[in-house]
Amino acid sequence: MRTALLAVLTLTLNASGSFLPAAASKTHTVTIDATRYTPSSLTVAPGDTVIWQNKDILVHTATSTVGAFDSKDIKPGASWKYIVPKKGLFEYYCTLHPAMKASLRVR
Repeated sequence: MRTALLAVLTLTLNASGSFLPAAASKTHTVTIDATRYTPSSLTVAPGDTVIWQNKDILVHTATSTVGAFDSKDIKPGASWKYIVPKKGLFEYYCTLHPAMKASLRVR
């Protein structure tokens, strides 16, 4: 009974009325190196995870300009992950190196 209920809860109805498995969330990586974010623009879905991986020799942050997220310091060789909760366009920058800028689009 519990297994059957779980199976029903993980299905969604498409436009033609057929049931399809719910879409799985994805993980995306932004590399920080040479004082820049790569990619500088990333499009994800709500529920996806974004990992900022610092491959630079300097400490950096990934800080939303509207306060949606703030990694605090990401040391060289470290990473920070964020599960995206909602749709929107979120520009972000490094508080330690303000010329470093990028954007996260959530659709």
